[in-house]
Amino acid sequence: MKVPAIFASIISLLLFSTLVYADIDTKALNIIRQSDDVRSPNKPFRYTVTVLEYKSGETKPVNKQILDISMRFLKPENGIEADARSLARFVYPPKDKGKVMLSNWYDLWFYTPQLRRPIAISRSQRLLGQISNGDVIVTNFEYAYNSKLLGEEPCGKTVCYKLALERKSPEVTYPKVTYLVEKGNFRPYKASYFSLDNKLIKEVAYQNYKPLLGKDRPAKIIVVDARYSKGYSVMEYSDVRFESLPLSHFTKEYIQRGGS
Repeated sequence: MKVPAIFASIISLLLFSTLVYADIDTKALNIIRQSDDVRSPNKPFRYTVTVLEYKSGETKPVNKQILDISMRFLKPENGIEADARSLARFVYPPKDKGKVMLSNWYDLWFYTPQLRRPIAISRSQRLLGQISNGDVIVTNFEYAYNSKLLGEEPCGKTVCYKLALERKSPEVTYPKVTYLVEKGNFRPYKASYFSLDNKLIKEVAYQNYKPLLGKDRPAKIIVVDARYSKGYSVMEYSDVRFESLPLSHFTKEYIQRGGS
């Protein structure tokens, strides 16, 4: 029996839609969403991050830097448009006071009183030790990467989902990530970042979970850079609080005025 052209078109569209939907790993997407919610809330917030650099075999840091960071990350819901901006003010050492970093999605600018105007900088540029500029700013994995669930594997005293992430656009700093998320509570456990040719760039471990902004969140992140393996760096989070700054604060004009 010959199928009318209009019905043939509908059937083709349904088949295409099914194939596209099948290409999306919905379980992986759900895991990423819930782990993102553990890493940061869907509300503007502010925190202090202390960055410490350690040499191999040493227990005292050789370098220290402190930043005061305001995050405005919002997923679209209830008519609210998506937003991803941050304002990072340098607090310590004293010689760095007055320096400011501003991000708007994947664009990043730096300003210091010695400059006439803010300049564009790379998120992958080293800030201190194994920490890059982009590492101190919370990244939303759901927006940045396509995800695929590879299976499960032991991690510490529990079991983790193992996911493969591939960036959605060249603006994302790291092309590929192997991501371990604890089964049951969706806590991020470890992220291994890779280059396009599958060379390991750095490994990030999420530790010291404690109640922060209504949920247990990691208060300590350890970073080991495969390219600079003679030590490691630590990011410690404190003074975490909800705070909504005006949009005007997240502009190049504002940071040029000091961004305080």
